[in-house]
Amino acid sequence: MSQSSTTTTREIPKEIERFNVTFRIQHIIMFTTFLLLSFTGWGLKYAYAPGGVSSWWIRVWGGPETAGIIHRVAGVTMLLDFVWHVIYLFYLFGTKRMTINLKTTVIPLPKDVFDVIKNYLYFFGLSKEKARYGKYSYAQKFDYWAVFWGMFIIGFSGFALAFPMLVSHIIPQFATAWIWQLLSIMHSDEALLAIVFILFWHFYNEHLKPENFPMSWLWITGKISTDTLKHHHPIEYEMLFPDANKNKD
Repeated sequence: MSQSSTTTTREIPKEIERFNVTFRIQHIIMFTTFLLLSFTGWGLKYAYAPGGVSSWWIRVWGGPETAGIIHRVAGVTMLLDFVWHVIYLFYLFGTKRMTINLKTTVIPLPKDVFDVIKNYLYFFGLSKEKARYGKYSYAQKFDYWAVFWGMFIIGFSGFALAFPMLVSHIIPQFATAWIWQLLSIMHSDEALLAIVFILFWHFYNEHLKPENFPMSWLWITGKISTDTLKHHHPIEYEMLFPDANKNKD
């Protein structure tokens, strides 16, 4: 998925816009609510444990009842933000402000599988070349689509646990004896997976790598330098600036 960009043949700018202000606002809401859900959720999981860190941590959030309210408000806000993102994508496609281009799409392609193989060959010294990426690497695509999976698991289970009376109308009678325990386990375990994934995958790849440390400013400015683009996303760079190599020659 890529927003239409104007190709320049005269001068290569120092920066280009990668994400517009709408995408940046959606990202800020997403990670803010994610942090609130993480902090309050794990406190609530062990809120009534006798003493210890969990007891102290839940008091930071005003006790179980207050933390529960914060958790539910953050959860509903995150779901609404996700719905807004999906509707916005349909709007961009409907108005042709965004089109599917194989060089810039975030949709997984067979090339991504070959990129994974090529990178592992490079890491093990069996190849002299790394994979060349378009707008998104396979790691970034995995990062993006993981949110959709997480929203389905965490979002549905969390909504069901927050509003059991409403959801009970759609639960089959034969499942009432075990469905709530299952939803609780799904919500808790998927939340743990999401927290670990964000800390060790997303934070490292986007912020803690040496070239980005201590933080990438992309999520604030929405812009990426053309030098970084050329190094990390050479296929997109060549698409945006097809005359760059000619001018260099």
